[in-house]
Amino acid sequence: MSHIVEITTECRDPAAVAAACRRLGLPGPVEGTATLFSGTATGLLVKLPGWLYPAVVSLATGQLAYDNFEGRWGDPAELGRFLQAYAVVKATAEARRRGHAVAEQALADGSIRLVIAAGGGMS
Repeated sequence: MSHIVEITTECRDPAAVAAACRRLGLPGPVEGTATLFSGTATGLLVKLPGWLYPAVVSLATGQLAYDNFEGRWGDPAELGRFLQAYAVVKATAEARRRGHAVAEQALADGSIRLVIAAGGGMS
């Protein structure tokens, strides 16, 4: 029996944020305060490709603060790629921690399919 799950990503795990950055070939996140166009934000600073300002991950809330001026200061697809990488890293780690097997498949549209088999068996 298979199930399709939708995930709303909250970034609360600093190790998974760093792993997502590595997965995408980004510089590692740095703890700090960033000046965005409309103010400041404190947390893990993630430099996305082509973005004027970093995305700032608040581990306490799981939310990201960023300013890409509706795509003029950074392609929203890069933020989506980061969130997808974080979700894959975190879901994979949690599944394996519980003893489940995980298979990952990159799809033609850029999305990623994770298949998690309870108890470690893949069929």
